[in-house]
Amino acid sequence: MTEIHPAPRTADGRFTNTTPRPPSATSGGPDLKLIWTLLFNPPPETRPTRPVPVQPLSRADLANAPDNSLYRLGHSTVLMKLNGGWWLTDPVFCDRTFPVQFMGPKRFHAPPVALTDLPRLRGVILSHDHYDHLDRRAVKALARITDLFLCPLGVGDRLTGWGIPAETVRQFDWGQGISTGGLRLTATPAQHFSGRSLKDGNRSLWCSWVIDTGLHRIFFSGDSGYFDGFAAIGRQFGPFDLTMLETGAYDARWPYVHMHPEQTVQAHRDLQGRWLLPIHNGTFSLALHGWKDPFERVVALADSNNIALTTPMMGERLDLTAPHRGSHWWREK
Repeated sequence: MTEIHPAPRTADGRFTNTTPRPPSATSGGPDLKLIWTLLFNPPPETRPTRPVPVQPLSRADLANAPDNSLYRLGHSTVLMKLNGGWWLTDPVFCDRTFPVQFMGPKRFHAPPVALTDLPRLRGVILSHDHYDHLDRRAVKALARITDLFLCPLGVGDRLTGWGIPAETVRQFDWGQGISTGGLRLTATPAQHFSGRSLKDGNRSLWCSWVIDTGLHRIFFSGDSGYFDGFAAIGRQFGPFDLTMLETGAYDARWPYVHMHPEQTVQAHRDLQGRWLLPIHNGTFSLALHGWKDPFERVVALADSNNIALTTPMMGERLDLTAPHRGSHWWREK
């Protein structure tokens, strides 16, 4: 019997989380004071003090990439070659994660590969509709080279509204999925929220994803606070060879919707993960913690808990059949 149930909704059709929000926790929605600080007076430690090292990727590099290759492109955007096909998560190639591109948090490094140099994509895997996970310009450009867009409920409606061909869009509730390209992909629960304006909050769903290649099981968290859903996913779909888990843009005011590094490590354990790849970090400053803090904290926690952690630099290949630990590339030389 499945442990994954459809996402709950309120009487007016908005999606909700399975775990009620504690009265003391904020929703994680727009915080005008925080936005003002990040835009106009960010603490110096929230930014890197030197250029972020990036390993550039060319069209030829990707054409010659072996199967079971994974590349971090920045934030939560990950490019994977699985069973001969290319897959991309939460594509964000824009300079700023904001409704307009003349202001807002600016990225610290260029994507390792240009949109125009990406290979034909079997699919784009979307977790939710926030600006730092769903880049409208990128999605519209990717439509020319993408077979399928896999979305949680409601996000697909947004895509078709942007002109993405409806025949390429698939929408899923929690527990639903698709078998395609030799993979089984299942939308699974997350604890978060959605919306791109003050009026559309939680009108679309948010999710995590289970990606089963037959050879490897991969978990992609999207955005989520820590909750008991990770253990349920681990029981039903684990163990996982690799978990790609949010580790960044956290704050004491919103643990309900974003995990702190300690919770990331616990989620990895709940999922019965083997290798942990921390994502949602390094590219933008979306909170007031130090830029290096997510990396340093998760490295220390992994070391003390005997967890296999991989930290490839942006654009560096990770071999899913034999992952490497990566370097501490965020540290000053």
